[in-house]
Amino acid sequence: MKFLRNLLAHPYTKKLDLDSPNTTALRKNILKQKPFLRKIYQEWYECINNQISKDSLTLEIGSGAGFADKIIPNLIKSEVFEVSGVDCIANACQLPFSDSSLDAIIMTDVFHHIPDVSKFLEESERCLRVGGKILMIEPWLTWWSKIVYKNLHHEPFSEYDSNWKLSGSGPLSDANGALPWIIFHRDRMKFEQEHRALKITAIVPMMPFSYLLCGGISTRNLIPAFLYKFIRLAESFFPGKYFSMFAFIEIKKVDSPRI
Repeated sequence: MKFLRNLLAHPYTKKLDLDSPNTTALRKNILKQKPFLRKIYQEWYECINNQISKDSLTLEIGSGAGFADKIIPNLIKSEVFEVSGVDCIANACQLPFSDSSLDAIIMTDVFHHIPDVSKFLEESERCLRVGGKILMIEPWLTWWSKIVYKNLHHEPFSEYDSNWKLSGSGPLSDANGALPWIIFHRDRMKFEQEHRALKITAIVPMMPFSYLLCGGISTRNLIPAFLYKFIRLAESFFPGKYFSMFAFIEIKKVDSPRI
């Protein structure tokens, strides 16, 4: 499997440090060159945007190589390090925003890289207005995704991890792809007890094959864009509970915290 990953690795970022801002900058070009992958990101952004009102002030965590600002209005793009195209440098565990100043906090494929998600959730509670939302699309655990993430993906994926914190120090290299499933499914009762002002309002498993078929952002282009609609249609026949690789997750800040 390691040989296959090396063979398919995109020449732009092959053997580069994942935590380098230069790698993130190069991934912007990769996204432009992979129209199938770009369609995936566009669908993700539209899915998130559909849950945000037009006049909302929205913060994106880990904007990186993405283009969410092309779809979502009033978006503040942030990254953990200096990179072109972002509006501010922001640590997800210590957000540089005042209390009740944001309507939404969004991210795509980022939550499972946050080193201390409890701190991030506390900061989200503080910064969001009542009724504000955390919206994310993240890796999700199914029997199918478990096979893919553990054998074909470079990031760690451990559904048995008892710790909500990551042990490494790299903002991109440090990860646990199973972290969203752990917190919002396996440990949901703990989440509800520790973050009473936050309520999970939606978890929608999605996309069992699309991201895998295009190879994601770290590999060469593997599939033409004209097949996108056909593949997305075919995916609709597979039950998300068993086959999804990702999930759309919506969390709302409530007026009266749960008792």
